[in-house]
Amino acid sequence: MSPASSREPARRSRRLATEIKDSLRELSNQLSLLNHQVSAHLDLKDVDLDCLELISRYGPMSPSALARRAGLHPATMTGVLDRLQRSGWIVRERDPDAVDRRAVTVRALRDRHAEVFQVYSGMNSTMDELLADYSDAELNLLVDFLQRTTTAGHTATAELGDA
Repeated sequence: MSPASSREPARRSRRLATEIKDSLRELSNQLSLLNHQVSAHLDLKDVDLDCLELISRYGPMSPSALARRAGLHPATMTGVLDRLQRSGWIVRERDPDAVDRRAVTVRALRDRHAEVFQVYSGMNSTMDELLADYSDAELNLLVDFLQRTTTAGHTATAELGDA
């Protein structure tokens, strides 16, 4: 085997890795554009939709926990929560388990979820069709890759936040 042909698998792997990273950046852009359109349809700001998603996904939480999870300043979070509450997406409730009786928990109103699902229905249907073409083994590989990529994203975000 010539030296050039022995380097070909490494080049091919680097090209594929570059294609994957480029595709992830493009996916990030497309999902951002989709979420912007969803926000507009729901008469929300992009950051409001992001926070609503976090509240819906991770359950009731304090405003400060939400601010940390969303990477927002607590004062910014107050404005987000005011808009979401005024629009009927969330409620603030006293936390009966808190030592500080002023503590509140933010909870998403479940009766509004159908509106969000409706706006995302086209993308969800397309994803269902796309995923139907993959075997269970391929789906498991995709789940593993996406979970590991998400973990890498969390780590990179934390490192930048500490810098």
